[in-house]
Amino acid sequence: MTEKFTRWDVTDYLRTEEDARLYLEAAFEEDLGDGRLIRAALSDIARARNMSQLARDVGMSREGLYKALSENGNPNFNAMMKIIRALGMRLRVAS
Repeated sequence: MTEKFTRWDVTDYLRTEEDARLYLEAAFEEDLGDGRLIRAALSDIARARNMSQLARDVGMSREGLYKALSENGNPNFNAMMKIIRALGMRLRVAS
């Protein structure tokens, strides 16, 4: 008997606002300072939602949003804040 495997995709598990928030919080905590994990988490959350609508909300093209959140993307802070706000989240600083 052979086993079938499917590709695991985090977007299948980002069902609620709480799931997305906790996922992004973990990315902030684990990021090494280059923003790579934060970009990846935002990309995953955006894909779990509606990327096209998010792009409109942020004022970017869908392709531009994909590029900004890609592995090689380098969105500026302003774009990151727009994306976070468009996802219905806020960025806070705590100690």
